[in-house]
Order: sequence, then C-alpha cells, then structure tokens
Amino acid sequence: MAERIEVVESQTGDRVEGQTSELQRRSSGGLHRVVIVGGGFGGLQCTIDLKGAPVHITLIDRRNHHLFQPLLYQVATTSLATSEIAWPIRSLLRTRPDVETLLATVTGVDTAGRRVLLDGGDAVPYDTLVLATGARHAYFGHDEWEPFAPGLKTLEDATTVRRRLLLAFERAERATDLDERQALLSFVIIGGGPTGVELAGTIAELAHENLRGDFRHIDTRDSRVVLVEAGPRILPAFTEDLSAYAKGALEKLGVTVELGRPVTDCNADGVMFGGQWLRARTILWAAGVQASPAAQWLDAPADRAGRVLVEPDLTVPGHPEIFVVGDTAMVNGPDGTPVPGIAPAAKQQGGFVARTIGARLKGEPSAGAFRYAHAGSLATIGKRAAVVDFGWLKLTGWTAWWLWGLAHIYFLIGVRNRLAVALSWLWIYLRGQRSARLITQGDAGGEALAKD
Repeated sequence: MAERIEVVESQTGDRVEGQTSELQRRSSGGLHRVVIVGGGFGGLQCTIDLKGAPVHITLIDRRNHHLFQPLLYQVATTSLATSEIAWPIRSLLRTRPDVETLLATVTGVDTAGRRVLLDGGDAVPYDTLVLATGARHAYFGHDEWEPFAPGLKTLEDATTVRRRLLLAFERAERATDLDERQALLSFVIIGGGPTGVELAGTIAELAHENLRGDFRHIDTRDSRVVLVEAGPRILPAFTEDLSAYAKGALEKLGVTVELGRPVTDCNADGVMFGGQWLRARTILWAAGVQASPAAQWLDAPADRAGRVLVEPDLTVPGHPEIFVVGDTAMVNGPDGTPVPGIAPAAKQQGGFVARTIGARLKGEPSAGAFRYAHAGSLATIGKRAAVVDFGWLKLTGWTAWWLWGLAHIYFLIGVRNRLAVALSWLWIYLRGQRSARLITQGDAGGEALAKD
C-alpha cells in the first residue's frame, strides 16, 4: 500500500525528544520489538511470515486497510467496488496477539535512539525496523500538474478518478457548445506502462460499450481515448512483440496511441504532447512514481526516484537493524537489473526479511542476499484481451485474459472477495454492465458539475 508521508522538520526537536509517550511505556513482554511501517504487500507479508517468532510486532499505517493495488484501476473505471479490493488491517490480524496495529502517520525515524516518530509527538521504540512505505506519484518536476492529472495509488485516488470519468459524461450531456462537448468526451492517459494500458482499454470499453444508450443528447461512442507514451513503445517491460500486440488491441478498442511524444504541459483545459495541443477535460497520470521520504528519514543514500540504496540483504548501509522493502527500496536482481516495483517483488522481500529476522534471533546464519524470482509479467487490455510473459511462455488474447483474471483472483484475500470479483467480471463479460457506476463525492446535481 502506498504510504504518502511527509517529513516534519522538527522530527528530532525538543518537543519529541523530551516527551515520554504512552506508546513508549508499553511493554513488549521482553520480546524482540519489530516495528513495520506500511501495511501493503511487503509489510503485511513480513508480518504474516513472522508468526510464531519470539517477537512483538507493531504495524503502523496511515490508513486502516490493506489495498490490492493491481486492481485499483478497476475501481476507478466502475468495474469493482472499493470493499472488493481492500480489507481492514485489524481484521486481517485479529488472531495475532503478537501484533499491535497503530493508525498513525510517521514523521521520521530517530536512528540513534531507535524510535519511529509519529504525528502528535508519540514515538515507538524498535529493535528491528522494517520500512515498507511504498511510493507516490512523480510528475518529473511538474507537481503543478497533479490537480489536473491525478494518479492512481489509493482508494481515494480511485474514487476521485471514477467521479471525474462519470461526471465528464454528465457534463457532456448538458453541454450545448460542440467544442466543449468534445473536450468533455476526450480522455487522456499519460504513461504507457501496465496501469496506463489497463486504464485506456477499460475507459474505451466504458465509453464505447457500457454507457452506450444511457444518454439522450450524446453518443458516448464519440468519446476519444488517447494514451500518450514518451518512449518508443508501450509496456516497455514486455518483449517487443507483446508490446506491439497490446498497441494493436488498444487501437481495436478505439484508443489512439501516441508514442515518442512526451508531455510538456498540462492544465484544466488539456494537454500538450509532442508539440500538439489536445483539449481534454479528463487527464489521468500513469507515468511515474516517487518513493516515500524514507531515505530522508534515515539520511540514507537514494536513487533519483528516492528509493533507498539498500544492501543485498535489504538492510540500510550502516544500519543492519533497519530493512527497507517494496517500492521504497532499490536493489538489483540476479541479472543485474533493478527489482521491479510490483506486488510479487514486495511480497518476496517481506518474506525474506521475516526469515532473516527469525534466523538472527535463533543465532543461525542469515539468508544472505535477497534473490528476486520473477514469476512473469501480466497486463490486461479491456475485457477480452491481455498479454502474459512468463519468459518461457508468452500468451495473448482471450486465453491470456482468463489467465490474468485467475492469477489476480487467486491473490485476493478471502473466499468472499474472490467470488465477488469473479462474479463481477463474469457479469461484465457476459452482459457488459458495470455495477460500481456511482458518483459518491461532491454534489453531482450542482456544485460538482460546476467545478471538479
């Protein structure tokens, strides 16, 4: 789960240093104290795999839920409800008396005193610290674009995007100016990675199929969906033949794919890319991410994206008691390339850290260097096609789509959620109807239509 946390300048000031909080006085029963910051894939996996170890775990997150981020775009595009891809952390860990969960915002880390600093002046002591704080959106030095081109990292982001998409059609229904109507029916997705491709394909289906016939003054099939990628091809992590297939599949859905045309401007009226200006009222950002401020908290070396340059065993240089995993960490795989910031990698790192902690407490040799085992890359293109790359096996089309769906359902938590998502997808596939087309923020009848 992405952990968007800001560094507070006074994190080591007298107010915190001189304050003895109730959290500091709590006893861990003499057990080794493990503090895990972030309840996403890496942090939760570490917590789960530490079951039975002689430790007291404190799991800290600024949100009360674990989020299955790979399906977040489906909430944004009205396919799934928020409750189908998110679960309360306390509920997931209710049978673990060794785990204490805190809803709090981390403001810094006192490495000398081995304390995690929280909002309100509290501090949580640790013997071992695991930072799994995720990533946030990166606008490559143009943070002023964020209000006009929201990204997709949290449930709040997803419901905001969903609201903007649905309100665009509602506004177009009322628009009398043809140019304004076309701007409202123009949707631009910036970034040709898996998230951008999945968003573009699903929005095209939403406009050209699912909403067709619902309005009286507009034909939603007149919508224009544009995917803008600065590089030479979409899905750069996939092989060239799979990237080419994905481009062709998007174009069959009615998506315009613009390659080699970086965005140079973005505002409420539209977007400039490759010297071309396109009027569009809905712009979505899927082009890049920036790590959480963990490197700043630790005063640790970091790469350009803010990821901590960790040791091969995922510890921070000079601090063997501190581990960093997931999107917050920069570590190379067996082939020398950086481990990708995807859910399977974060889960593997969380499990590796749990095993390392267990070995240390037993006085056994540690697991050595982390080795990432890439299970394959998957991306879906609408409800009928996908691309799958296992290295030894490549699949496209309908077969790949079903495999993509089965893989994602398998990794969901709980039988109920697996059944709910499977039934939602089956209903969409057979009937073309999406069940989560609700505008849940703002006043859709008045103010929300006047200003987003």
